[in-house]
Amino acid sequence: MATHNDLGAWGEALAVDYLQRKGYIIEERNWKLGHRDIDIIATNGHMVVFVEVKTRSNNVFGEPEDAVNYMKLRHLRTAINHYVKYKHLDCDIRFDVVSVIGTPDIGTPVIKHFEDVPMY
Repeated sequence: MATHNDLGAWGEALAVDYLQRKGYIIEERNWKLGHRDIDIIATNGHMVVFVEVKTRSNNVFGEPEDAVNYMKLRHLRTAINHYVKYKHLDCDIRFDVVSVIGTPDIGTPVIKHFEDVPMY
């Protein structure tokens, strides 16, 4: 069975593959600002998309996307704001969540993509 970190890395790799198949261009992975991080930064046309990936082996205790709570959003807002200023971005931006349920060794994972998630 995969460790927590292995499971997360596996879910992020699946999310990258999923987004690329949808035409997104991956610009950055695991971009860090101190202890805050942005899992995936991608472009889709002229839009920059910041993506949080949540992976769980099952949904017994709730859906993975439910873990994107107030505190997580607060940290993401800070990191995204810094990234936009650091890169001098002057374009539309969006925040998405990709949820992955499964494990590398059992069956086909379930991937859900939530686009334009409110940041409040």
